[in-house]
Amino acid sequence: MFARRSTSLAALALALACAKPGPPAATPPASAPVALKQLPDTARFASEINAFARADSASPPPHGAVLFVGSSSIRFWDTLAADFPGLAVINRGFGGSRMDDLLRYADRIVFPYAPKTIVLYEGDNDIAEGRTPARVAGDVADFLSRVRTRLPATRVIVLSIKPSPVRWNLVDRMREANALIERVVEHDTAARYVDVFTPMLGANGRPRPELFRDDSLHMTRAGYELWRGILDPVVRGGR
Repeated sequence: MFARRSTSLAALALALACAKPGPPAATPPASAPVALKQLPDTARFASEINAFARADSASPPPHGAVLFVGSSSIRFWDTLAADFPGLAVINRGFGGSRMDDLLRYADRIVFPYAPKTIVLYEGDNDIAEGRTPARVAGDVADFLSRVRTRLPATRVIVLSIKPSPVRWNLVDRMREANALIERVVEHDTAARYVDVFTPMLGANGRPRPELFRDDSLHMTRAGYELWRGILDPVVRGGR
């Protein structure tokens, strides 16, 4: 079963990667944070990944933990241990990352931990940097395929791309990406798609301001409390 599932995900990743590109992404507003300088693939985030390696060498994380991985929404979640009491958790978020960065470094910050569960948040920066929704979903399918090959029993919880005030001009592409990601996850019975987009909207259909810091992108404690409430029963094994 796992072999067939991995093959199906690999085929889906290839199909999405070859999909016709959509129209160029809208230019973020002038108030948006300045994007990280584009470094060669061999250097992008190397210092952060090396820091993880040093931390692992000094204090090896346990196998069978819950691994939270992804971009700054994961990196800044510094209360994971308190928010998920009784669970061994590992935070390997690196701010500014995209799905292709996670794929590049999975051999160093995912597979060595042999986690029981992976909680994944990526795609936010991908869309902001002009990648198509199909490309993002294809990379998610690629990641799931690799997990099924290397860690067939590991559950993967894939979070939707969140809405944020500063990137609201990209909301249509984010919604499209979320819909495609959800379809990808449906191909893997050991994975679960979790919608954090909808609960972060207010009655006016826009992002709830109290969930965001002054930069209108990263989350406040209230934002993480919302995520914790949604994720806790899923991480603990509920569907």
